[in-house]
Amino acid sequence: MANGRVVHTADRTIGSRQLAALLPAEVLARPGYRALADAVRILILDGRIALHVRLPAERELAEAVGASRATVTGAYDLLRESGYVRSRRGSGTWTELPEGHRPVGAHAILGAGGYNVDGDPGIDLAIAAMGAPEAAFADAVARAAPRLPEFVRQPGYHPFGLPALRTAIADRFTRRGLATRPEQILVTAGAQQAFALVVSLLCQPGDRVMTENPTYANALDALRHARLRTGSIAVSDAGWDLEIAESTLRQTVPRLAYVIPDFHNPTGALMPQEQRLRLLAATRRTGTWLVVDETIADIALDVPAPAPTASLAPRGGADHVVTIGSLSKTHWGGLRVGWIRATTKMIAELTAVRVAADMTGSVLDQLVALPLLEGLEQSLPERLAQLRAQRAALVASLERHAPEWSWQVPPGGLSLWVDLGEPVSSALAERAAAAGVHIGRGARFGVDPGTFEHRLRIPYTLPADRLDEGVRRLAAAFHDGVPLPSAVERPHWVA
Repeated sequence: MANGRVVHTADRTIGSRQLAALLPAEVLARPGYRALADAVRILILDGRIALHVRLPAERELAEAVGASRATVTGAYDLLRESGYVRSRRGSGTWTELPEGHRPVGAHAILGAGGYNVDGDPGIDLAIAAMGAPEAAFADAVARAAPRLPEFVRQPGYHPFGLPALRTAIADRFTRRGLATRPEQILVTAGAQQAFALVVSLLCQPGDRVMTENPTYANALDALRHARLRTGSIAVSDAGWDLEIAESTLRQTVPRLAYVIPDFHNPTGALMPQEQRLRLLAATRRTGTWLVVDETIADIALDVPAPAPTASLAPRGGADHVVTIGSLSKTHWGGLRVGWIRATTKMIAELTAVRVAADMTGSVLDQLVALPLLEGLEQSLPERLAQLRAQRAALVASLERHAPEWSWQVPPGGLSLWVDLGEPVSSALAERAAAAGVHIGRGARFGVDPGTFEHRLRIPYTLPADRLDEGVRRLAAAFHDGVPLPSAVERPHWVA
């Protein structure tokens, strides 16, 4: 797949034109060997070029990018020296990761928990999620324990989810304004599995899909691994560009559109009701499945929590809407409980796909999730108050340590989408990692390569003192008089 999308081919080869289409325009305009090597490295790190894929021959790539063969040779030499490719005589040049580097999609998770891979203390600003609310979690475990005996005498397979939990999820949708029956709910192992199941059922390799730009990085990974062609809806500080979205829908008629209208990840923006109505109508006209990710919908810090987007559709007009959510942001990412809300027919079809992958979800996790979900309205205010305080602490730290950066304070969500003023996000993230700070560079959230290099996503999910120390280290790396390091050629430094 080209034009800024993923290349994940069955024969493990990427053509010269495919690779050229993935490169940023500035690299094609002035194809120096270091810039070319750095661009390819970022494509490998971001997963746009899969691992163990054969790169084009030097002469072919030189012709495709309008460079000399010596330029491509120099770029490949740099990539080999830094461990991002390997060459075998008579076999070609293949992508890989250097020793100690982590695979795309797992880089943040492997560094989570406040420690670096080597065990040294670190600050995790890569994952926008909090630890579990200890008192509520302990109470939920205590309430789940007496119910275990009635389940352990059974085989334990509940592919649709525990009936009581499906009912609780359906009831909560109904209270929020979207009438829902338990048969319309599939319990999943988190929202990421929910999205992967929907994509697996509805899409075939090569299908067109539409997503926001920027958007949730792991959702992009799922679309890339499914080998889908991605169009985008721009989301800026001013919100969604619905005119472009409607035009894209008319012209490309995508199979699926994925959106996060509630405190969007990573920008924190909240889609106005008028735009939701337009999106519902436009996707219905084109026959496009609309997948609404509500994982962060309850993290409403300054405004009331929004009603489900599907509830805004006229009667019978939301059958094309699939809503996904989970407890990972309101409670704990370690509790792998999410859900899909759709028509009963689609739920049955999704369950068949799910059974082929993992048969059923964890009964224990679902038993713990049930009291947490039933008590959400009572426990959430304290959680939101904590996030408001940490958001204020992050803003104060940024004002103190990096006043030249800019950001907008979102009405909800878990992070700030910070503008660095310079396209140095990836280099800054690597340098920060050396200082023990893990951070989500802007390019991870972009549909196209090289985009959002001036942005960082900084969550406010840590205590105030850890946030301040993390920002201090980030700012020190940014402000250091020595320019930011090139991630390809570490002994050399580039701005």
